[in-house]
Formats: sequence, structure tokens, C-alpha cells
Amino acid sequence: MNKITLLSSVVALTLTSVAADAKISEADAAKLKSELTPLGAVKAANKDGSIPAWTGGITSAPAGYTVGMHHPDPFSSDKVLYTVTNANKDKYAEFLTPGITKMFETYPDTYKMDIYQSRRTASFPKYVYDATIENATRAELVEGGNGIKGAAIGVPFPVPANGLEAIWNHILRFRGEQTTRNGGQAAPTADGDFTYIGFDEAISIEYSREDATPAALEESNILFRFKQNVTQPARLAGTALLVHETMDQVKKPRQAWTYNSGQRRVRRAPNVAYDAPGTASDGLRTTDDFDMYNGAPDRYNWELKGKKEVFIPYNSYKLHSDEVKYEDIIKPGHINTDLVRWEKHRVWVVEATLKDGISHVYKKRTFYIDEDSWQIHIADLYDNRDELYRVAVAYGINYYEVPTHWSTLDAYYDLNSRRYIAIGLDNEEKMYDFQTKQSSSDYTAAALRRSNR
Repeated sequence: MNKITLLSSVVALTLTSVAADAKISEADAAKLKSELTPLGAVKAANKDGSIPAWTGGITSAPAGYTVGMHHPDPFSSDKVLYTVTNANKDKYAEFLTPGITKMFETYPDTYKMDIYQSRRTASFPKYVYDATIENATRAELVEGGNGIKGAAIGVPFPVPANGLEAIWNHILRFRGEQTTRNGGQAAPTADGDFTYIGFDEAISIEYSREDATPAALEESNILFRFKQNVTQPARLAGTALLVHETMDQVKKPRQAWTYNSGQRRVRRAPNVAYDAPGTASDGLRTTDDFDMYNGAPDRYNWELKGKKEVFIPYNSYKLHSDEVKYEDIIKPGHINTDLVRWEKHRVWVVEATLKDGISHVYKKRTFYIDEDSWQIHIADLYDNRDELYRVAVAYGINYYEVPTHWSTLDAYYDLNSRRYIAIGLDNEEKMYDFQTKQSSSDYTAAALRRSNR
């Protein structure tokens, strides 16, 4: 399987028998209970067995784990099967994205991929699976694809008909209901020197609430609420961001506010979108790079290219460990490859091409989306010369107390400056709290002002 192809007649219906923007039939939805997983992945193993069958993912935490711990590696005894380097990358070319191939060429002496046994560990609560099956026959894109309706809790389009549906699956994938997290980011120089920038973050995903309904979401038009406070270094501490993300961005676009500690004022921030630079990012990522892709998809034409078997970082528990220090992770050019576990998985390939007359620093973006979780694991990002500009990589784990498959770290590699930014560093912080309870009043401009004063 050397080219991007549909893997079987099971998934062929996503490009052939389902018209764009159409709901799927009850018969096709029924496959989510048989040959497909509840989220729409192919349940069976691949032809040579290098990708196993999905049998439910991780359904219980390892012995000794308690909530609040950094997540122990359930597969710590696994051995490296083989290592891909710049010298032998041609042997494995069919499983490499163009961006990862470029990483080998850019850092021929230091970049490598340790390939491990593939383990399909992604899992989610039963109510998420049940909601996804219901969404399959009722979810719809709103005008222009800039929002959705008829869906709640689960993936809206488990059998996607087009690229827009697939990218909305990533945006709306389940990551818990309410989460607070402490962590930060680092943007090292080409020599590897870095300053750690700390954040306190909270997110309330209204779409994912167990009691959410399509009608209630359509009425409120709120997908999630997010706030971020910079905690260090001192020169940035007190800067804060608040975002209200909408379900239907035609009806009402994203609302954002910033708090400036020097001015002690909250201001509207209409530019927190698209290719505006990310918070304290040294210009190494755009706002819509955050979480690999977020926000309105209206600047691009989206094409679902099919499926491909690709090496992606998965079960990245070694990188996640609290026994690892930030200085162990951050190295010149790229993060420490000794800490990264790569596995072969099937991914959806989605290509976004900038619309004529529209401005963005990325002319084209190719996303590689894990079929089991709808998490984007790799994004190849091209400039206006049609050359690779950046490569974004999400290093995923199963947060098995939820459970959910989400990244522990996202890295955005700038091939021109030979620098990168790593977001989600939490090894030296307390672990995410998925049990937090907050109300909508905690996500207002007034609350943002009070908390920072």
C-alpha cells in the first residue's frame, strides 16, 4: 500500500456512496457496531498484521495508578523493533509523511524514529460511543461548512464524506468535559537554549457534556470556553486569554478577550484567529496551529484524500513521564528522539488548500488524522512557494482515567529557522485534572479581570 488509498470497501462509502453534506443511512451507521469501531475506524487488522485489530483500547488503568499521577507506561517492557534514520529512510518511505522525511534531511545526524509494536489503545466512555452512533445519521454541516448542527458529545461524522467533515471530527473529538492543566512551552534557540513559559489553563467543552443535546447546543451556540493565564517568567506573568468558541461560526464567530497585566484592562481580541502568532510563540506557530488545528475552516478548500498507513507518535508515556525533566526533552533542532515512541497506524489524510484571494501564511496543509481517535498526529505545512515550511507533531497518550486519547506534547518545527516550539510541557508540574467543576461565570471577561488582579 504505497499510495494514499481507501483501505477497503468498508470505508469506500465515505468517498463514493455518500454525497457531500449528506447524512448517512441507517445501514451504513450500523457498521459502527460491526466492522467499524464506534468512531468509524476499521476494526480489523491490516493485511500483514503490523497494525492489530482494535479490541476496545485501554479499558482500565495499570496497577498502582491513582488519579493525579503522571500516567505510568503500560508498555514499558516493549522493545524497539527497528530504527529509521536518514541513512535508511528510503526503505520506509511509504510510511513517512513528506514533512517527516524533510526532518530527516534537515537533521541527518540527530533525527531518528524508534518504531515499536503498534498498539491501538485509543478508548472513550460508552456514552461517547453511543452519541457518535446517533450523530452519524443526524449531524450536518452548516452553510459553507463553518459550523455543524445535529450533533453532540461524540464525533459528528464517524463516516466522513469529505475533508470538512473529517476536520470537524478532529475539532470536536472527545477530550473530557472540563479540564484544568498546568504546564508550559519552550521555544529553544538553534543551539537549544530556552526559557520555560508557564501557563495555567482551563477548558469547559460544552459540546462534550454528558447531558449535551443538539438542540441545546444550537440554542447556546457555544462549543467550548477556554482561558489561559501566563504564570512565568515574571515579565509575562499575569497576561491572560479568554476564548468562547462557537458551534456555528456563521451565526457568530469566535469571541476572544485578553488581559494585559501592565494596563490592568481586559480588551476584545478579534485577531486571536487564523495566522495571527500564537501566545508567546516567537512567531513559530499560528493561532490556528494550536491543538494541531482549531477555529473556522473557511479560508481553505478541504479534500479527503483517503487513508494511509503511517508512522505516528503513539503511546508516548516515556515522553510524558514525571521522571523526565524539560532539559531532557528540549534539544537543538527537535525534541529528544530517544523519548519518542513511533508506531504504524492507519490515518485519514486531509488536504487543505488556501482559497483564491485569501491570505494565510500556509498555502497548503496536509493533516494525518488517527482513525481511532480523530486526533491529528502530524501536519505538513507549506508556504506560498509550495515548499514545506513547518512540520507539526502531536505526541499522544491515552489518559486512561477519562478515558481519552489526546496529546501530551505538541511540537511545531520551523524548517527555515531550524527552531521549534514545544507546547504542553508538564513533566515537572501537577497532572491534568479532568474532574474540575466550573461554571460559565468562570469564563467571563469580568472573571478574567478579577482572577488576574
